[in-house]
Amino acid sequence: MSASSLPLPDRERAALADLLDELGPDAPTCCEGWTTAHLAAHLAVRDRRPDALPGYGLEMLPGGQRLAWWSHRLEDRLRDSTPYGEVVDRVRSGPPPWSPMALPAAAAAFNVSEFAIHHEDVRRARPGWEPRVLPREDQDQLWGGLGLYARRAAGRRGLVLRRADVPGEEKRLGDGGRTVTGEPLELMLWASGRRDVARVEIS
Repeated sequence: MSASSLPLPDRERAALADLLDELGPDAPTCCEGWTTAHLAAHLAVRDRRPDALPGYGLEMLPGGQRLAWWSHRLEDRLRDSTPYGEVVDRVRSGPPPWSPMALPAAAAAFNVSEFAIHHEDVRRARPGWEPRVLPREDQDQLWGGLGLYARRAAGRRGLVLRRADVPGEEKRLGDGGRTVTGEPLELMLWASGRRDVARVEIS
């Protein structure tokens, strides 16, 4: 199977691993306080430590900070004990068969957004970056994965997310709030908190 025929999350994972290899462990990312070493450890732990997953999924809920503390401790341990190149190799190879993240349903639900966002976290922390041109089918997948981020971003005020590349297609959450227009990848970055680097229009 050629690289271009792989599913979108697999292509994003491979491209991100290549970029992590190229930049080394000390490059900045758009995740505040994280270098490429932190990001690589996060992805490797997510793939291989099921006990870390609640800390990622429930961090924003009451009591979730305690779970997140454990997840981040596992990341710190991996970063301190394992050479960076080996951690990147783990990211590249993906989850082992026994991991929940290896289940096709989990990959479809979570990996599209996870790897597209973190790929951009590394790309857009570099000087002179430009938005990528993604094919329509990739943007459609990203659009389909916006739900959780859109609900968080909407909060109580409401939100309208409008596709710039497909006239008339939008997601409306609540009765009011802002209208944010952009391509699906840009809307995903905006809704996930990367507002300084997301190319969107807000009205």
